[in-house]
Amino acid sequence: MADAPSAPTASSGVASAEWLAGGPGGADRLAQLLPAALRGMAAGTAERGGPVPAGGPAAVAATLARTQSADGLPRHGVGAEQALEELSALLAAGSADPGDPACAAHLHCPPLAVSVAADVVASALNPSMDSWDQAPVASEIEREFATGIARLCYPDAARPDAVITSGGTESNLLGLLLARESAVTRPVCGANSHHSVARAAWLLGLPAPVVVPCVDDRMVPSALAEALGPLGAQAVVVATAGTTNTGRIDPLPEIAEICRRTGARLHVDAAYGGLALCSETLRSRLAGLELADSVALDLHKFGWQPVAAGVFAARGEADLQALTVRAEYLNADDDTEAGLPDLLGRSLRTSRRPDAFRMAVTLRALGTAGIGALVERCCANASGVHAMVEDHPALRSWGEPELSTVVFRPVAADGAAGDELVAQVRRTLLEDGTAVIGRGSLPTGPDGEAQLWLKLTLLHPHTQPADYRALLDAVATVAADLRTSVTRESPVAS
Repeated sequence: MADAPSAPTASSGVASAEWLAGGPGGADRLAQLLPAALRGMAAGTAERGGPVPAGGPAAVAATLARTQSADGLPRHGVGAEQALEELSALLAAGSADPGDPACAAHLHCPPLAVSVAADVVASALNPSMDSWDQAPVASEIEREFATGIARLCYPDAARPDAVITSGGTESNLLGLLLARESAVTRPVCGANSHHSVARAAWLLGLPAPVVVPCVDDRMVPSALAEALGPLGAQAVVVATAGTTNTGRIDPLPEIAEICRRTGARLHVDAAYGGLALCSETLRSRLAGLELADSVALDLHKFGWQPVAAGVFAARGEADLQALTVRAEYLNADDDTEAGLPDLLGRSLRTSRRPDAFRMAVTLRALGTAGIGALVERCCANASGVHAMVEDHPALRSWGEPELSTVVFRPVAADGAAGDELVAQVRRTLLEDGTAVIGRGSLPTGPDGEAQLWLKLTLLHPHTQPADYRALLDAVATVAADLRTSVTRESPVAS
């Protein structure tokens, strides 16, 4: 056997940038380079000093302009260590940090260190999940992990199955695609559904979804039954287990019964709330999920994985046969007949990363009980922060959290121009580098008119409610200051 090719001999500089991460010696080469990246990350984080860089888009762009040449593709390189340290520092200094409690706008989690470490290994070995000969054991790890997730969703199903996706958007697309392949022609969803449902219908050439009214950000079963009356088995209903605005969970048992009675197919977008299945305490909130034909889940939310980490589960593995496609160079018939697994039919994508590896490592490290405990902590934090909002004289709560989303509004926003003030509060805190908080429009105004609310999506499992007190006070203070300035600038009535 021929000797493995040697790496460049220089220990630093441009030559080290030519080192390969895989093969003999690959781990040692990474060990020499990673300290530079980590030094840069630490320096940039310290420079930022908060949840997000201050100054808004213009300041971030100016920082990049000062530190980088005008040509983003330099003719001559500076070497691996310098490039890693400089750009890692730049990225860390200019990033929104989901590990900071004041960064709580989105379903954007701080990833677990074990998953990030696993991601380094997967990136170095670089399996490509479109054919078995590129990913021999990675494909088996993915299959075992996907089967476990499918059984989590469908504990009583005979042959459930799941595939890895890039997230809820792709999973919802798959849900509607498989429905279309089973002769469904009309999507139906709640007014609380994710925007990707309408986009998926558009991409698939389906009509725009029939939108069912919601109360308390949950689909109304009686309204769904009425909508399905003329559609019956022609419809696929998309229910939500964890809405983007409030974290509410649709009444899944009632929805599933209506779908059974009318012959409609049911897909549940559980991208946010699905991993609550890992908690003995919270699992009952997802009762009825097991009655769906398909389910979308994201482990880059409750799962604490780097993006992307989506899973699409189906109650019957036969449903996934609709994804089958042949490419002679990847899954030739004679190869599959000889026993080589067909990976191409496991995704809408061709080349794709081994994202299941870090998810599998995380579940092996923590178990479902460990993930469930992290979910419970976040939901408990939300309840605690909600109680603090209720007690705060300058804030108003939208309602009790169901998962880990806290929705609230400054009292100063009551009255005219309230939505404008709420939007300004959010932008002021963002541009100051003080906090990253979310916003959502809910029908809470007179006659059900939409009003703008602030939201905290709490995905940091190692915080306590008290860690968010300063953030609530900052919202109240900024709102009061803005209200005062608006009052001063308003003309005095004659």
